[in-house]
Amino acid sequence: MAYETMYIIRPDLGDDQIDQIIGKYETFLKEQDATDIEITLRGRRRLAYEINNHREGVYVQMNYSAQGTVIAAMERAMRLSEDIIRYLTVKPEEAVEEAIAAE
Repeated sequence: MAYETMYIIRPDLGDDQIDQIIGKYETFLKEQDATDIEITLRGRRRLAYEINNHREGVYVQMNYSAQGTVIAAMERAMRLSEDIIRYLTVKPEEAVEEAIAAE
């Protein structure tokens, strides 16, 4: 099943640390046999509201195909990480429509 995860990294981290965090979640997906992994660094943006005393964040989008059990494990790791201030995983509309058509 295809998924899209968007997460926001703390803005006070350096470029090397941001690359390490992105690599960490990419490696996690590969270890969990995810396929079609596409990662897009959306850059530093102003948040709509303050989160943990941060007014900006570094946005990262990951598109991939994986089993549903992978999502819970990855979101748990993000929840425990102090470097991730928000995350959200969704199924793109095309994937939902394909799943419905397959049934």
